[in-house]
Amino acid sequence: MNTLAPRASALDAVAALKTWGPIVLGLLVLYVPTYWMLAHGIWNTEEQAHGPIVLAVTLYLIWQKRDALVQVGAPGRVEVVIGWTLLIVGLLAYALGRSQDILIFEIGSQIPVLLGTLLITLGTKAARALWFALFFLFFMIPLPGFIVDAATGPLKQYISIIAEHVLYAAGYPIGRSGVTLTVGPYQLLVADACSGLHSMFSLSAMGLLYLYLMQRTSVARNLILMAAIIPIAFAANIVRVMVLILITYHMGDEAGQGFLHGFAGIMLFIIGLLFLFLLDWVLGFVFPDRPRARTQA
Repeated sequence: MNTLAPRASALDAVAALKTWGPIVLGLLVLYVPTYWMLAHGIWNTEEQAHGPIVLAVTLYLIWQKRDALVQVGAPGRVEVVIGWTLLIVGLLAYALGRSQDILIFEIGSQIPVLLGTLLITLGTKAARALWFALFFLFFMIPLPGFIVDAATGPLKQYISIIAEHVLYAAGYPIGRSGVTLTVGPYQLLVADACSGLHSMFSLSAMGLLYLYLMQRTSVARNLILMAAIIPIAFAANIVRVMVLILITYHMGDEAGQGFLHGFAGIMLFIIGLLFLFLLDWVLGFVFPDRPRARTQA
């Protein structure tokens, strides 16, 4: 009986525990208070409700690539220098964000801290294996205020114009003054939350995750799908606004602002993802996946 393989596996597990135990403990000490604050703060808002999903998906992606974290090998000197630089920058950003209540720095510090730790510990091979998990953490960072302010106004204007024209063409008595829509006896203001900016951000995260998981071999197909994510999110938000207008017109203001208003947000995600799946299916006829080359054992 060959007992060398189980013994080697046990030794690898012990070595990985000695290496990653203190690192994981340090990361928990840093970021558990941050997650606790987010769970009792902005993650309860409609704009940042995707935060827990992003965190859960990131942890799952890291667990999927866990074999890369127990590989044997020493990083090079350049990798160590770059890793320490990233780690120090990340820790300084965390300290600044935590002390001054700047969420962009506090949450964003996870990326350089994790990347620096990987480079110091295992080198670029492990960093490449976990590149998408680290990239996906960007979607946990709240959008900067200047981007929100600059994009919200034009988005509300475009959505109001399109919704008015489509519903007027469908025969509904609708008019518009700026971003205020009048349909029958009701007036509806297209608020900042209805601009769809945060929905585009969330759907972009889900769309890129879908592309990563599907692993399409066609470059053209991937590029078209990536380019279509934001237009699809914008179109889905227009559908959401029009649905809310129709609900208000047919069922009254209480229905439009009550449970159905929140349900329309869920519907937006469903519509956006269905549009993306449909486009991917159509593109499959034009850009079919090529068989992947099998690696030799």
